[in-house]
Order: sequence, then structure tokens, then C-alpha cells
Amino acid sequence: MALPDSGISGEEVPFPEIIELNVGGQVYITRYSTLTSVPDSLLGEMFTRKSAKGLARDTKGRFFVDRDGFLFRYILDYMRDQQLVLPDHFPERGRLQREAEFFNLPELVKLLAPKISKQNSLGDEGCQSDPEDSSPGIDTARNLSSLGAAAAACASLVPSAMDSKRSGFITIGYRGSYTLGRDSHTDAKFRRVARIMVCGKTSLAKEVFGETLNESRDPDRPPERYTSRYYLKFTFLEQAFDKLADAGFHMVACNSTGTCAFAHEQTDDKIWTSYTEYVFYRE
Repeated sequence: MALPDSGISGEEVPFPEIIELNVGGQVYITRYSTLTSVPDSLLGEMFTRKSAKGLARDTKGRFFVDRDGFLFRYILDYMRDQQLVLPDHFPERGRLQREAEFFNLPELVKLLAPKISKQNSLGDEGCQSDPEDSSPGIDTARNLSSLGAAAAACASLVPSAMDSKRSGFITIGYRGSYTLGRDSHTDAKFRRVARIMVCGKTSLAKEVFGETLNESRDPDRPPERYTSRYYLKFTFLEQAFDKLADAGFHMVACNSTGTCAFAHEQTDDKIWTSYTEYVFYRE
């Protein structure tokens, strides 16, 4: 099928009109024309080549891109009409800018660049020494006094690291299963933890776990709202405990429940399922 905007005139395009992508585990389906709408971008170069043999694919034949699958939705939206539309209270602007740089979208990078207003800028007169006061004719003690006052004013605008940490609760939970035979002490067989879930305020969860937090089930949650749909990208409880401890949290409660889900008639083996929660708090 030949497309006029493909950049390959008079030849058959090696890509279908509808293309499936696997970006960091998230599946996207879009048009060939969308992926090639910005010719100088990384995606434009990928899908205007003469052969698709050099492109990575997953086990189902979808083109694979090893980037943030959650943020790619905004990259794809921009490539559809070259406009940036983000939800209110969008907390991942810096990470999205990094993704835009990777996909070589300079106009999107400009739209995502932070804009500092004059009123909120640290370049106000209260945080700068007056150039006229630094002339050799001014008394040295007066200069030192002015610099000290300006430094104190600037320092008051920047909160300390301890002040920026807010109090709150974070709960992590996991489901597990284990098999018990007749001799429960020797025949216990445990399965690995499949998923560690995170409950709490969105801003606290992102502060503690950062890029190890999977937000795909609740991607647009404002930072001051609460969620119970996040989970971690790793499956080691000790790693989660270390991150919470490093952020100043300590455990205040825990609970666990277990039920016998299945019993084998011939071997007397019983398969138990359990759910465990740990509650952490930071003052």
C-alpha cells in the first residue's frame, strides 16, 4: 500500500495502515500517518525506513519501544495534531519533557519547558544586591549588611527539606498463597509475591517510590487525592520497606488474613491464600 506522505515514492510501504505498538508494556494502536506526522522525530524515522527488519518486536509481533508506557499517550496525542493537552494538576511534566526529548520532538519540549513568572521569580529586588551599592565608594560594613539581609530574604523563600516533607499514611499490601502438606513444618511451599499494592495520597506515594511506582491503573489522579490502585514495579517487600524508611516513615500497624482455597483429596495438601497489609506513618 503506497501512502503519499510516507516519503517513499513509487514503492510499496513496508508498514500497514494500522500499527500496533508495545511501549513499556502498554499497547497502543494508531495510524501509520500519525507516527510519521513529524518526519524528523524518532518515530518518523523509524516508520519511514524501507524495511521493518531492524525494528524490535515483542512476542506478539508488535513494534516494541522501551520507554514509559503511561506517558507515551501524551506523545501520541501530540503527534496527532501537534497540540499539547494535559489534565489538570498533571504531576509528570518534567518526565514527559524527558520523553519528548527522547522522541526528538523539539516543539513539544518547548511547550513543556517550565515558565517562571516575574512575580514568583527569585530575581526580585529583595533577593539581589543593588549594583549601585557595590561601588567602591560605599562603606564595606554597609555592603556586608545588605548582602546578609538579601541572603536571609532568599533563604526564607526556599523551604528546607524537612519542611517540605508532609505527614501522612501509606499502606502497602500483597496477596500470597502457600501449600501445606501433612507435616506443615517441612512441606510448606510458598509462592512469590505477585504484586505489591500501594494505598494513600498520590503525592506521598510518588515521593517515596518515584519511578518504581506503576501508575497505569490510575494515571491522572491529582496529587492531593487518594488512590488504592497503584502498585510497585518490583516484588520484594524489603525493598519497599527500605524506601519507606529512607523517606522517614515507620510502621504503625499490620494485619493479615488467610483462607483455605483448595484441598487435594488424595494428598491432603491444602492451598491457602492470604492478604497482608502494612501501615506506615510519617509525622
